[in-house]
Amino acid sequence: MNAFIALVRKDLVLYFSNRRSVIMSIAAPILIAAFFGSLFGSGGDKPANIPIAITDLDHSDLSAKIVAAMRADSALTVSDTNEADALAQVKAGTLRASVTLPAGFGAKAGNALFGSADKPEIVLHYDPSQSMVLPLVRGLLAQHVMENVSQSMLSGAGPMMKDMREQVLKNGQMPADQRNELTTMFDSIAKVQERSTPASTAASAASSAAAPGGPSFSVPFSTREVEASSQPETHYNSYAHSFAGMGVQFILLMGVDMAVGLLLMRRLGLWKRLRAAPLSRSKLLGSRIASTALIALIVFVVIYAVAMAAFKVRVEGSVIGFVAVLIAFALLTASFGLLIAALGKTPEATRGLAILATLLLVMLGGAWVPSFIFPAWLQKLSLFVPTRWAIDGLDAMTWRGLPLEAAVMPVLAMLAFSAVFAGLAIARFQWEE
Repeated sequence: MNAFIALVRKDLVLYFSNRRSVIMSIAAPILIAAFFGSLFGSGGDKPANIPIAITDLDHSDLSAKIVAAMRADSALTVSDTNEADALAQVKAGTLRASVTLPAGFGAKAGNALFGSADKPEIVLHYDPSQSMVLPLVRGLLAQHVMENVSQSMLSGAGPMMKDMREQVLKNGQMPADQRNELTTMFDSIAKVQERSTPASTAASAASSAAAPGGPSFSVPFSTREVEASSQPETHYNSYAHSFAGMGVQFILLMGVDMAVGLLLMRRLGLWKRLRAAPLSRSKLLGSRIASTALIALIVFVVIYAVAMAAFKVRVEGSVIGFVAVLIAFALLTASFGLLIAALGKTPEATRGLAILATLLLVMLGGAWVPSFIFPAWLQKLSLFVPTRWAIDGLDAMTWRGLPLEAAVMPVLAMLAFSAVFAGLAIARFQWEE
């Protein structure tokens, strides 16, 4: 046991004696995690001030009301320009989308509401790199068009009820019962409009001020947006995920450096000298796993200490689960590095292939972007990647605020991967160059 401890202490002293390497192994993940965390925004931010352009080719009262409603929406920043300029700005990335209201929109939209005429086509250009903006712009456009078209139709500010009634009557493709019901509805609306006076009562005046164009079909519900968090008083902190991802990436790369160091020791014949001592193969390689795991754990703790102090990352879930995930990942890093050393031939060739394999593991594990953004098939495939369990476990214990039970599966999965990696490494490790 004394020899095992001496071997571990030797590795720790050698690693931490290179101060420049230690600083870089800690500073690099912190700086990149800070960049990604600020890029994706902190919790509580909602889509707002999305720059779009609206081109009104109709120049009717209805289209003017739609443009005004879009301009008043807090989620949008609307600019007026011609269609060609708007499209050019969308292609250049200056605008997220452009909306073009066609000529004749005001005359056709009311008729199309009941299927009695062809629907006018609104052209919506969007930036393909900002495809997440498309559903939002499309939804807001549908809301404001529906409200203003129905308001124009029912108030008489748009197509007259009499004309629409005549168009419905002439529509031979419409079923007779539906045609009769629509004409009855138009007659009822006309009677209500005839009896209504703009200043009959104070209540009607207030209603007229609230809706100057008359009644309309508005969205029949309101929404209350609540973050689904285990800790209602806290908000999602994007730095929590970015520090987990970048910590996993750079600590795995540190494991690659440890593997290359083993290959250099084999080239220099140091392993043959150690084998001459009364030390078993398992003890020699086990001490390397223990020292690498300790270094990985220390580096990760320092990274999270900076994240908590400077970027308000908190362990909202189980502290015990958080520590267990860190320890399991430290063991995973050590066994992964040992496996690379066992499979590698030369330090030069191994380093490039190992870095490529590490980047693939990090990418598929959701370190760069959350795994829920992946396609469904890739989300299932990434469950066979050990880094996916590490990042999911860290997310669960930090910003998701989940209990200890949520850390059990990630810890067991990483320990299983570690056992397989370590077993293969010990069985295949070559002691001579």
